[in-house]
Amino acid sequence: MDELNRLSVQDFQLTHKNPFVFVLDDIRSLNNVGSIFRTADAFKAEKVYLCGITGTPPHRDITKTALGAEDSVAWQHAPNAADLVQQLKTEGYQIAAIEQVTGSTMLHNFCPQENKKYAFVLGNEVFGVSEAVITACDVCLEIPQFGTKHSLNVAVSAGIVAWEFVKNKLL
Repeated sequence: MDELNRLSVQDFQLTHKNPFVFVLDDIRSLNNVGSIFRTADAFKAEKVYLCGITGTPPHRDITKTALGAEDSVAWQHAPNAADLVQQLKTEGYQIAAIEQVTGSTMLHNFCPQENKKYAFVLGNEVFGVSEAVITACDVCLEIPQFGTKHSLNVAVSAGIVAWEFVKNKLL
């Protein structure tokens, strides 16, 4: 790990984060939750919000896929994603649901604004982002897909969105 020049957990907690958070809206799979923690760590997200039925650390299934990222990344449980979204809006976040809906913006056409913070909402593996949350969002982002399936795993979606956001900040 020394050769990889990775931050310690303590250094990670103190370092500047990228201006985005993940909001997990009723994610069922604890393995998906753990994977999203790892993605949040890899791309230096500010925080992960675990809403509704989404499981919280400590749990062995989260730890199995998070590999310790549940200790480095700030997180908080919120009983209701729609209420949290309203709170985040008052804190200045732009809210973006990752969902296939009429009028959605393709992810590659999304241009994050400088000096803005973003909350990316990821929905339930079966039902997606709840309608109440979609209604409250500033934008819905859709990841283009070209095969026979019409959805991606929620943890994979988190990785794609985080990379696209950070890439725009880097280039």
